Amino acid sequence: MAQLVIFRHGQSQWNLENKFTGWVDVPLSPKGIQEAKEAGLKLKSFTFDYAYASDLKRAQDTLSLSLESAGHPAVETIYNKALNERMYGDLQGLDKTETANKYGDEQVKIWRRSFDIAPPNGESLKDTADRVIPYFKTEIEPKLKSGKNIVIAAHGNSLRALIMYLEKMSPAQILEFEIGTAVPRLYELDANLAIISARNL
Repeated sequence: MAQLVIFRHGQSQWNLENKFTGWVDVPLSPKGIQEAKEAGLKLKSFTFDYAYASDLKRAQDTLSLSLESAGHPAVETIYNKALNERMYGDLQGLDKTETANKYGDEQVKIWRRSFDIAPPNGESLKDTADRVIPYFKTEIEPKLKSGKNIVIAAHGNSLRALIMYLEKMSPAQILEFEIGTAVPRLYELDANLAIISARNL
């Protein structure tokens, strides 16, 4: 059996400021730093062979703060942009409320919550899944199949893509699935990577 723990980064400065972030490399807010440390307390009883994060600082810092808080020894850590948040294109840096006022609530909801409609010059959730899932299959699945335990810190949409794949959800199901900041989700997997159990810690 292998254990996989995934979690979204703690609150970022632009989460706090209600801005579309995407690939902009913003830091954690003070609350986000605290959330990352608190996530680590939930991981004290786990042992990880590998740790993964996206190419963005907010996920990397969440990972390192949580592992430090958990008291884990140095874990081999890999950063890769395949795990990055969805690229929000022209919306990046814009205030979400002002954007809704400009384009209408319905249009912004379509950009944020539809599966295959991208914001201008950005990625849809489908586009995000098209880079997250192949990376997971080639880089992470072989390690899980060999019984290695892995932790991944990433983003709301890159994790949505991964959860959709792991839990065999439909696009409609995953779009309604909420992912809180710095809430670890544990998967216990058999040798064929079938889920034995899945739960938030």
